[in-house]
Amino acid sequence: MDAKPLAGNTALVTGAGRNIGRAIALALADAGAAVAVNVRGSVEAGRSVVGEIEAAGGSALLVRADITKRAEVDAMVAEVTGRFGGLNILVNNAATRLEAPFAEMSYADWRGAFEVCVDGAFHCTQAAWPWLIKDGGAVINIGGLTAHTGAAERAHVVAAKAALVGFTRGVAHDFAPHGVAVNCVVPGLVDTVRGGGTSKVNPKHHTGRKNLLERRGTPEEIASTVLWLATPAGRYTTGQTIHVNGGAYLGA
Repeated sequence: MDAKPLAGNTALVTGAGRNIGRAIALALADAGAAVAVNVRGSVEAGRSVVGEIEAAGGSALLVRADITKRAEVDAMVAEVTGRFGGLNILVNNAATRLEAPFAEMSYADWRGAFEVCVDGAFHCTQAAWPWLIKDGGAVINIGGLTAHTGAAERAHVVAAKAALVGFTRGVAHDFAPHGVAVNCVVPGLVDTVRGGGTSKVNPKHHTGRKNLLERRGTPEEIASTVLWLATPAGRYTTGQTIHVNGGAYLGA
């Protein structure tokens, strides 16, 4: 296999300062892509990821933007394409994971989950459209296991992540004539560091939940699936929801 299958490609990864987003950014860079590392507030974490990529000989750019605001997304895409000359891999990873009992959930919390998970993916994908269709490429949305299993105190996140699956299937049709593959990777039971702005503590739905492999996954294992979908080898797969969770979810 080509050691650098993404050489000459440019990728944008949203929410790339920590955990799965960070692992995805590093994997894409290791495969040869120039990577734009998006963060909203975690600037130091984003700088650290950029530093890791550059230390390994790769090309990276920190882009700070709130993906729920279209003007900031448009400016981000302009900065990325101005720096690297294109954009043909988009990973919509940014999400919110805050929990709240449904009876006490505010409408602002409900809308906030959709604004980040769904509206953010809409803004980034539409803003990147002209560049994505120019040479063919890939859009990979990062879903959530509870969108398929449900979970208490997460009605807003469950609904938003389920909507992201529908978004994936819909835009896959629009992008297909242009040679752009669109898929949704769904992580489950992954060891991540909590305590950021989107999640203060380990989610309650993780308690007692098991998978067939009887272990937690790593961010790098999620990143490896994203990497495959981003390379030419994965471009015949489109419109799909791919679960990476050690067998925690075996639904049809």
